[in-house]
Amino acid sequence: MDTRIGVADGLDLLMNVMPTRIRVALEGHPQREELLEVVLDLGRLPEARFTDSKEALSQTQVMREDLDHVTAHVGAFGQDNRAGVERTLHRISAIRNRAGAIVGLTCRVGRALFGTVAILRDVIESGKSLLLLGRPGVGKTTLLREAARTLADEVGKRVVIVDTSNEIAGDGDIPHPGIGQARRMQVPMPSTQHAVMIEAVENHMPEVIVIDEIGTEAEALAARTIAERGVQLIATAHGNTLENLVRNPTLADLVGGIQAVTLSDEEARRRRTRKTVLERKAPPTFDVLIEIQERDRLAVHHDVAQVVDGLLRGHGHGPELRVRKVEGGFEVVPPPGPILQEPHYPEPPSPPRRQHQRIFPYAVNRGRLQRAIQNSRVAASLVDDLEQADVVLTLKSQEKRQPKRLQEARARGMPFYSIRHNTATQMELFLAEVGHRAEGRDHRAHKQDRSHQTEMARLEAEAGAHEAMASGRPVELAPRNAYLRRVQHELAGLYELNSESKDIEPYRRVIIYPRV
Repeated sequence: MDTRIGVADGLDLLMNVMPTRIRVALEGHPQREELLEVVLDLGRLPEARFTDSKEALSQTQVMREDLDHVTAHVGAFGQDNRAGVERTLHRISAIRNRAGAIVGLTCRVGRALFGTVAILRDVIESGKSLLLLGRPGVGKTTLLREAARTLADEVGKRVVIVDTSNEIAGDGDIPHPGIGQARRMQVPMPSTQHAVMIEAVENHMPEVIVIDEIGTEAEALAARTIAERGVQLIATAHGNTLENLVRNPTLADLVGGIQAVTLSDEEARRRRTRKTVLERKAPPTFDVLIEIQERDRLAVHHDVAQVVDGLLRGHGHGPELRVRKVEGGFEVVPPPGPILQEPHYPEPPSPPRRQHQRIFPYAVNRGRLQRAIQNSRVAASLVDDLEQADVVLTLKSQEKRQPKRLQEARARGMPFYSIRHNTATQMELFLAEVGHRAEGRDHRAHKQDRSHQTEMARLEAEAGAHEAMASGRPVELAPRNAYLRRVQHELAGLYELNSESKDIEPYRRVIIYPRV
């Protein structure tokens, strides 16, 4: 199987809608293949943004005639202020003044990547419903497009795409060839996406429905209706991790939803838990959940029901990891066994030494650092969230200034590195040091353990809040440390309930009171 990734961008079609001086500047540009977007703001210089840099394309300011030229050559703008170039994935987004006139345009390059689906092909072809999570720009829509093409062209299934913002199949009445023989249904307004989802399954007899960005309760309900009819769903949703989704009251139904349940005394003793616990409400809409951590690193939860049940009962099931290799293909790291978090359970054996390091770059050139990681072959990746990081990298100049984010990192006791300049040499020296430091030290495991304890404290407080409101009596939670008690007090405040801490360490605990 060929696992190489190819790119098709149709960049010439985007150039054709640009004013002449901007088109000429871009046609011979040495970084043309790295172009991300062209920004045209009235009264400012036109700007090109590349992977690692940006530059002015002309010394003449953008005039209204330039904006009119572009808008005259693209499709009609919808309610979301987006338009496109027909048969491409390019997206034109408008900024308007108070009177509704366009005063700025962001012309984003859309590229169809071929070959990205190989890392998940076995899951996609299994017939199970699949949900993709991940931050914006990490490649969720690209995977949807590739999955639709693969199932329609190579597996021969009837595939219908519900394309709300035309990001999967592009603008215009004729969809982009990147979806193959899959059929595309456009959505006139984002608020009607759930209705089009139901229309797709009722009118067109699909075997697979592909949806981008499930974000409302109505869309979550429509997804459940579709799954119950035996149609395979492949979709994305708002959120980065499965735990985020469980805590999202709007979208929790996608993974079965949660409810507070009061156990009998005997059952509570058997489980070694409080009488009121959180349990999964229904079967998950999606069988499999993928967390796209980075473009080349995916975490696969093969049994969503089992993972959610484990999370609510205090023992996590680690995901299977799939990592693309620089030389092609990918590596599969099997999931570890269940990790028990509650103190009354036996501790799991110490895991093997892990060398993969997550780097939080601050004021460092991300593109250059990513290339340095690939060149050095150090087991590392970049993260956007300080909570997920093992080490921090910044510039000497930033270290002297001590901005708030770096102060926060130091307060956490996080390993801290700095380089003088954004050069590949200095980045590779840093990576060599990080790789050496990683031997024998597993900070990620400790961080995951702390994250699970925090999540369990929140879930317990949420169950306690529900019980207090339902019974009208105070609810006493399990003993926790000061940090976790603060988390529980904050959650009680979200429900507009009073709470206080009582007893002395190590038995100090939170009590949640009902509304008066």
